[in-house]
Amino acid sequence: MPNPQLYVDFNEMLEPDLVLLSAEDTKRDVAGALVQLREAMAIDVYMDDVNERGEPDNLVASGRVEKNQSTGWGSNARWCCRIDEHGIRHQSDLGKQD
Repeated sequence: MPNPQLYVDFNEMLEPDLVLLSAEDTKRDVAGALVQLREAMAIDVYMDDVNERGEPDNLVASGRVEKNQSTGWGSNARWCCRIDEHGIRHQSDLGKQD
């Protein structure tokens, strides 16, 4: 079964590999289905972006759900996504040799 694809705002990074995910225990995926979030759940996250020609080219990453431990500006969220070693990339770069 593929990982749920969930929207995030990559401008809300708490750490270089940690992005805010949700203030609730559920979040709608790209297809509109309600996803129950849980610790260590594998997910894919994305954010709208465009390439240099103005064409859609989402920013994407994969990672795992974790409880938010932040005490700062992002403390209102319950869940975050810890982004894996591949980091944040453009969708058009997936599958290209590193």
